[in-house]
Amino acid sequence: MKVDKAIQEEFLTIIKQHEKLVYKVVNIYTDEAESGKDLFQEIILQAWLAYHKFEGRSKVSTWLYRVALNTAINYQRKRSRQPDITFTELIIKHPTAYLNEIEQEQYKLLQQLISALPKLDKALILLYLEDKSYKEIAEIIGISSSNVGTKLNRIKDRLKKEAQPYVSI
Repeated sequence: MKVDKAIQEEFLTIIKQHEKLVYKVVNIYTDEAESGKDLFQEIILQAWLAYHKFEGRSKVSTWLYRVALNTAINYQRKRSRQPDITFTELIIKHPTAYLNEIEQEQYKLLQQLISALPKLDKALILLYLEDKSYKEIAEIIGISSSNVGTKLNRIKDRLKKEAQPYVSI
């Protein structure tokens, strides 16, 4: 199969521009460097295989998020014998230097609570924390905007309830 050089360059440019997006998904769905590398490569491969189907009806970042999340979820299913997803790398990489000690502890607690969520809920909260609109989240996840709102409200309520014993008001 001969690949058009212009299409290949266009794809590589997109990946370079949105590399952080892919790494965020990888860091959430893996907790080991080796499996992270594998997942990153798998996401890029799946994006390349699907690129010819991308029609531009949504933003490139929306399309790539969808490919990345679907690939990550499928990857986790295949590797179900691995431990649950942790947010250790995300905590380490997050710039918490400006937070005081109490805020840092609260941040770590939030990350632990998020790591215990089901896979779809993790994806939803990740996109919400990325300031994606309900419409964008709906496009990426493949559910309605109203369903996004309902699910996010339930997730936030659950997180508040689970954090209650640990946070003094």
